[in-house]
Amino acid sequence: MRQFKDNAGRTWTVEINIATLKRVRGLAGVDLMQVIEGTLIEKFIRDPVLLCDVVYAICKPEADTATVSDEDFGRAMAGDAIEAATSAVLEELVAFCPSPRDRANLGRVLQATRNVLDKARDVVEKRLESGELDRLADRLLQNAGASSTSAPASSESIPAP
Repeated sequence: MRQFKDNAGRTWTVEINIATLKRVRGLAGVDLMQVIEGTLIEKFIRDPVLLCDVVYAICKPEADTATVSDEDFGRAMAGDAIEAATSAVLEELVAFCPSPRDRANLGRVLQATRNVLDKARDVVEKRLESGELDRLADRLLQNAGASSTSAPASSESIPAP
């Protein structure tokens, strides 16, 4: 079991088992076992709405007890809460995998994904700090101004036939 806090200060428990898999498939239309194929992590990274729908489905029994609607849950999910929920879900999926070999492989895939994301963030930070992106924007703006053409002549300056 893993836990995370939403932006409303509520603590949620993420527990993956067969009942959870069925509930997520029924409510969110997502097969959590796609994580073994390597497609689910990318979907979660690219689509935070899908991720939050899945997390809500995982936490639904707890949400029902606390009378937290899907809408209320979504309102409290942004920034660090989404990252914490993502980690909780993915780590629980690794722990759930029936095969020790799949668990080990999935754990390595998860770590590699985190490493790639960290490196990508590092590259962006370095570019921002170096001023490279500012210089690129300046060049693009200068080129945009230089390539514009003059306005067409007014109809008054065109001789009548």
